Amino acid sequence: MNDSLDPETLLPLLQGRFGTPYTYVERCESTQRLLADDAPEGALAATDEQTAGRGRLGRDWIAPPGSSVLASIALHPRVPTARLAELSLVAGRACAQALAEVAEVVPEVKWPNDVLIGGRKVAGILAEAREGRVVLGIGINVLQTAAELPSRAQHPATSLLLETGRRLPRAQLLAALLDYLELEHDAWVSGYR
Repeated sequence: MNDSLDPETLLPLLQGRFGTPYTYVERCESTQRLLADDAPEGALAATDEQTAGRGRLGRDWIAPPGSSVLASIALHPRVPTARLAELSLVAGRACAQALAEVAEVVPEVKWPNDVLIGGRKVAGILAEAREGRVVLGIGINVLQTAAELPSRAQHPATSLLLETGRRLPRAQLLAALLDYLELEHDAWVSGYR
């Protein structure tokens, strides 16, 4: 199974407008930093390894190389500024739908930015608003073993490998996530027109 997130693997799987232009690097500090300030809506950046990935409240998001979906997407929602915080839940719903489709699991969205399976965190979303746009950072634990996950008493982590016993293709999961994110985003924005 080819499990790369390189353009040759991911781009043929994309069906909507989210995901292009696409920037892929094998290693970076954070995908949030790969998107230019003038990146168009739907521009995507992904990597196999982040050296300075972070979650909400400045927490580290660390994953072994090639084990996760680590991506950021630029969005330009035309909604009142006070409603931008809702985008984390919009992305959480999209992530949960992609996980249900690809991994056949039953995820739940936990306010404000986590996706859980059986009470364990499998994905997190970081929304950073700046200058009329939002950059959504999304991390999904896909191929980690129990020993590779952080041990947190308050918020235990899991991966799709641990939950399903299967090695799921990261590119397929990312493509499904982008499809659902586009649908959820568009429905959310249309509610403010």
